Amino acid sequence: SSKTFWTTTGMFPQELIIGFPKCVKISKVAIQCYLVRTLRIERSVSKDPVGFEQCIEKDLQHTEGQLQREEFPLPEFQATYLRFIIKSAFDHFVSVHRVMAEGT
Repeated sequence: SSKTFWTTTGMFPQELIIGFPKCVKISKVAIQCYLVRTLRIERSVSKDPVGFEQCIEKDLQHTEGQLQREEFPLPEFQATYLRFIIKSAFDHFVSVHRVMAEGT
């Protein structure tokens, strides 16, 4: 829902994990967030959310008063779980408004 979001508790790092019903092929991940400075995306292909490996780490650009919109192309990428780690921020609190994964 565009009317809801997830917010941090004020200390970093913070993380959220998204799980799929089975291992899927992902071609692109997109995120809409606010005040995130450094974001890392990890994946797991395990049945349980363990054994994560780093896929992407990026410093995001500060967009005063607007949502940050980032897309990450991921060719030949499989995952059962995605872990988003907010390593640092431009403020004490940040928010994640939407996470999208495209693929089959």
